[in-house]
Amino acid sequence: MHLRCKCHGLSGSCEVKTCWWAQPDFRMLGDYLKDKYDSASEMVVEKHRESRGWVETLRVKYAFFKHPTERDLVYYEGSPNFCEPNPETGSFGTRDRVCNVSSHGIEGCDLLCCGRGHNTRTEKRKEKCHCIFHWCCYVSCQECVRVYDVHTCK
Repeated sequence: MHLRCKCHGLSGSCEVKTCWWAQPDFRMLGDYLKDKYDSASEMVVEKHRESRGWVETLRVKYAFFKHPTERDLVYYEGSPNFCEPNPETGSFGTRDRVCNVSSHGIEGCDLLCCGRGHNTRTEKRKEKCHCIFHWCCYVSCQECVRVYDVHTCK
């Protein structure tokens, strides 16, 4: 949260100033969280005995990395692999998923197919085309066959 203020008065003279706590821009917040995620520290759970009984504490898994601060993200379980089917997590994997060959985003073949590559097939689809509105009150269309390249993950 950050403080956002607005001035009131003639020509923005700031005779009265109103301030409130506001959330940052969504893109800025997303970038901030992505940076935190990318630099998260992997931890291990250690059990040891103290006077009050068994206690679990977190310790940095790799001592040669920086120790996390109170504001850093930490994790002790790796993320599930959504590339392969996993009935335990309910993931069907990405094999045979349709992907976008021209995108560099999450729907793009490079990322979605997890480096396995993709297959391309040609598909013919019947679609309505050359539609005309007739006064009053109906639309007539022709049926066209269009050819599409469909890309699916290997």
